[in-house]
Amino acid sequence: MKIQESAENYLESILILQKRKGHVRSIDIVNYLDFSKPSVSVAMKNLRENGFIHMEDGFITLTEKGLEIAQTMYERHTVLSHWLISLGVDEKIAVEDACRMEHTMSPESFTAIKTFITQNQN
Repeated sequence: MKIQESAENYLESILILQKRKGHVRSIDIVNYLDFSKPSVSVAMKNLRENGFIHMEDGFITLTEKGLEIAQTMYERHTVLSHWLISLGVDEKIAVEDACRMEHTMSPESFTAIKTFITQNQN
């Protein structure tokens, strides 16, 4: 399923915040992404209407399809960041580049990179 990069970023952020805090509210996303409250509110409405999140009593949880996308983006971001750092790229630059790469890379290319890294660890 192809969704907009911004939606992928929101879903990944929700997953990261759930891992860190156990629960997620809109204000947590505002603070984490340094976005405005109205921007986050509109994004949460769109994600909810498209079946990627549930909102109840002010708390946000990922639906099954939202979780699937979030986990995919998180794995890509983590693998690509670590790979770039291992190649000698400055950590800040590696994280920023990985964030851009994770959204545009085909599944085939990501799988090839992940396989290469796994086979060449040591």
